[in-house]
Amino acid sequence: MFADRAKIIVRSGKGGDGHVSFRREKFVASGGPDGGDGGKGGDVVFDVDDGLNTLIDYRHRRKFSATDGEPGGKKRCHGADGQDLILRVPAGTVIRLAETGEVIADMSGENRRQVILKGGRGGNGNMHYATSTMQAPEYAQPGQEARELEIKLELKTIADVGLIGYPNVGKSTLLSHISNAKPKIANYHFTTLNPELGVVDLEDGSGFVAADIPGLIEGASQGAGLGHEFLRHIDRCKVLIHVVDAASTEGRDPVEDVYRIDQELAAYDVALSEKPQVIAANKIDSITIPEDGKNPDGTAWENPVSRLKREFGPKDIAVFPISAVTGEGLKDLIYYVSSMLRKLPKETKVYEQEYFPEEHLPGNKLSFTCWKDAKDPHLFHVEGPKIDKMLGYTNLESEKGFRFFQNFLKDNGILKELEKLGIEDGDTVKLYELHFEYYK
Repeated sequence: MFADRAKIIVRSGKGGDGHVSFRREKFVASGGPDGGDGGKGGDVVFDVDDGLNTLIDYRHRRKFSATDGEPGGKKRCHGADGQDLILRVPAGTVIRLAETGEVIADMSGENRRQVILKGGRGGNGNMHYATSTMQAPEYAQPGQEARELEIKLELKTIADVGLIGYPNVGKSTLLSHISNAKPKIANYHFTTLNPELGVVDLEDGSGFVAADIPGLIEGASQGAGLGHEFLRHIDRCKVLIHVVDAASTEGRDPVEDVYRIDQELAAYDVALSEKPQVIAANKIDSITIPEDGKNPDGTAWENPVSRLKREFGPKDIAVFPISAVTGEGLKDLIYYVSSMLRKLPKETKVYEQEYFPEEHLPGNKLSFTCWKDAKDPHLFHVEGPKIDKMLGYTNLESEKGFRFFQNFLKDNGILKELEKLGIEDGDTVKLYELHFEYYK
């Protein structure tokens, strides 16, 4: 099953907490603190896998997580690092922030591997906090929190040339004759249900990659038919081959087909309609000349290839009469397209990064709230995620741990907020179920 879009949640690993312990061995005097550091959390990494051409692996699973770092241990033991999460995607996958659509990474060109989320740093054990005045620190640093993002994956096919046109005009047959691709071919609409790529090799040693884009119909840019689902795959193509049914085997006018499809391209993205185009007037082996030389409406019959050239020649759009079935005209077409490509930049279109996850650290967003008690003017409350985090790794029962906590309140602007509320020496500060008296 083909899938070119997916929305998933990725989470990096949390850093392991530092450990609080003291060396207590017989015949070892003043062993001191020996709590080890926590391990680093695993990263979230995207890798390009050339063997993939779909995002189906991400359509039936919602959340992907790296493993957490292990906490430090006694005797200065370092916690094990968490295992990285490696997510493999096809070349051409664009990774966006789900909320805003901003580009995080484009797995195209030379960008084969990218770390999207870094794992949390492991916390320092209490062995790092021993000083001449604090020889038995009873606190350690917690590991950095895990980081989580909801992202959208969007596959944009990487091909030099895109074959576009209505269903059943012969795009798949054309691709199978000019390249090594083996697409499914049948005489009914929407045979192609996903973009099919093939390599076109030329005698002069040059070549290009061509993609058969599923058939567009009128209204595709608004979601009609299958075309809307795959218009994104034209985005990276440098040249478009507009395949039309010159024989009008299904009753459509080839000139009108070109204009209608161009309208759909422009409605989706104006830049698509401005790409260099070539018209492949297919099925010339099926063109029949009326015996009376007239169209059904009584007007004089004109060869459809001549009509296409008269209409689009002045617009500098070359028209090539071909038969994808018999091979007639295919060589002229592909060599002309190759010459067009040589005049265009060779670099693949790569989207610039717009969102940088490392600039949005979770710790920077942790908040706290201070307020004066409505009934007791000498009681002040402090709560919030920032307080929760600190209480989780500080031993307030020890004098040194409590002093460490006071420094935290000062460094994070919490004491300043309390002073704005009018706190005075001797007033009580309540942190959830904990109470202490305030002295400046």
